Amino acid sequence: MNSMTLGELASRLGAELRGDASLEITGIKGIEEAGPNEISFVSNPHYAALARTTRAAAVIVEPAFQEIPAATLRIQNPYLAFSRALAFFYTPPAYPTGIHPTAVIDLTAEIGEGAHIGPYAVVGPRVRLGPHATLLAHVVLYPGVQAGSHFFAHAHAVVRENCVLGDHVTLENGAIIGSDGFGFAKNESGQWEKIPQSGPVRIGSRVDVQANATIDRATVGATEIGDGSKVDNLVQIGHGSRVGQNTLLCAQTGLAGSSVIGNNAILAGQVGIAGHCAVGDNVILTAQSGVSHDVPTGKMISGSPGFDNRTWLRAVAIFQRLPELVKRIGKLEAKLKIDAPQENAQSENQHLEKPE
Repeated sequence: MNSMTLGELASRLGAELRGDASLEITGIKGIEEAGPNEISFVSNPHYAALARTTRAAAVIVEPAFQEIPAATLRIQNPYLAFSRALAFFYTPPAYPTGIHPTAVIDLTAEIGEGAHIGPYAVVGPRVRLGPHATLLAHVVLYPGVQAGSHFFAHAHAVVRENCVLGDHVTLENGAIIGSDGFGFAKNESGQWEKIPQSGPVRIGSRVDVQANATIDRATVGATEIGDGSKVDNLVQIGHGSRVGQNTLLCAQTGLAGSSVIGNNAILAGQVGIAGHCAVGDNVILTAQSGVSHDVPTGKMISGSPGFDNRTWLRAVAIFQRLPELVKRIGKLEAKLKIDAPQENAQSENQHLEKPE
């Protein structure tokens, strides 16, 4: 097990330490589970109160965080510091250089130095892999695939023909890159004919595609994912779509064909984008939003159909009061029906009393 003193950890993180630098730290856990030789972190105000009672040796917090009984490591981005601290104590599995005897590698494939190719992996004709690629069991690379350095494909990931991946791309289990787009045209007999999906998927560098996500190849042109973007589990990216740089597509999000998503956007879980829609840079679409129109840069959108988040919050508050409002309207209508005959009678009496 890795261990270091609290002072060493603070130095490696670049954090301000308030507490005993000699404390021995053996790991990192959540604020409620951490013990006297472990550290934790608080980045969400919801957990701030737990920091006062935690058993952790120290807590990573923002610089202005309140004083607590435990030692603190104060830094501007506690969540990022937690991630880096975790890497100090966790050693991922190592995969030695070599090719398993059951792997099938075409003679025309080019494999860079330092590759690990696991059991029953298949590397097709004309595949080109940069240095230090890791293909775990049952990974399949179709003909013409290109991937840069440090490509990492977990078991059962598949990359289809002629797709191009940059450096430091990671595919989690079951990720499918370049499957056929959902393209069909109805013929004269009323039957659906498959449209050839001729264009590849092009993925930039430092892109992660999580488990069972699918990125479809294009009918023509290419489906493109920009540098640094992250694609969560069960995300579907339709054919011919373009996703910018450093964008997050969270779980079960779906992009219909030819969607365009800008840079630094966040599409939370179960967001749906209709085909041919453009979403601008720095847009946030909250969970379960449905968008069927273009979204300008910097907007936060909620609801289905999606509209401005602040308006949506007010609308949701009103929606919860609808049963009460219906009752009040019913009472007002009943009162108006009772009052109306009296008002009519008074009007008629006044008319009769008028001199001719």
